[in-house]
Amino acid sequence: MAGAGGQVGRFLAGEAARRGREVSALTHRQWNIADPAAAERFIAEGDLVINCAAIANVDAAESDPDTAYAVNVTGPENIAHACARAGAQLVHISTDYVFDGRQRHPYEVGDDAAPLGVYGRTKLAGELAVLAAMPDAHVVRTSWVYTGGDGNDVVAVLRRMAATDRTVDAVDDQTGSATYVKDLVDALLQIGEGYIREPVLHVANDGTCTRYEQAQAVFSELGADPGRVRPVSAAKSPRPAPRPAYSALSTAMSVRAGLRPPRPWRAALAEALAQPVADGQLPSTP
Repeated sequence: MAGAGGQVGRFLAGEAARRGREVSALTHRQWNIADPAAAERFIAEGDLVINCAAIANVDAAESDPDTAYAVNVTGPENIAHACARAGAQLVHISTDYVFDGRQRHPYEVGDDAAPLGVYGRTKLAGELAVLAAMPDAHVVRTSWVYTGGDGNDVVAVLRRMAATDRTVDAVDDQTGSATYVKDLVDALLQIGEGYIREPVLHVANDGTCTRYEQAQAVFSELGADPGRVRPVSAAKSPRPAPRPAYSALSTAMSVRAGLRPPRPWRAALAEALAQPVADGQLPSTP
């Protein structure tokens, strides 16, 4: 596994080990995927390689496109070539940001991709590079991934804020598909079993929400007052990189391909928030 230091990589490594699989979980320091020679040292025949490595900070990608290209395009291409030569399986994680957000119904796998910023453009280019180098690889697009634990994902931050008496501003004009990391990892491991043939898949929890609705749901699940969440427009909280106004993913084709049907996003959120954070105590609010 590449990118083991990120939230998906950490959860994936733990879950794969829990299921009795032999796991080699490598961080960026251990495996620089932009180095074309590095993959040859880690990939062997029969391996299942899941690439969790990415420049996933959308604003950072906008200000440093060269690094974003190296990690999101060149790196996945290197891994795909190495897997093809070695006879290994590859599952590569991509994003809802390959879409421009102009439609108002969940994006299907075959819908036209038209990313708005550097992050989305490099992730789309990475998808194309992977499948060109290894047509039997899998590309998994996912969205709004969270753990809800002690990290810095949106739900984790909201969990800390709910434990205070503060009000929270949340964008009410961006809509997407929230994805609990546990459900994403379960799908990745299912794909790794080798019987799903579709090259591009969407994985997300069922249903759509705005960031405002997601924040209200977090507060409600934790017994905090959802009235402390205030709706704001994206224009009132501008960011360096553009975000699609609508990026919900349809999982219909993924289910037809053999993936288990996703559970509703509220049910997944409730389970995530029922879990204790790593040390059993809520970390301090930043």
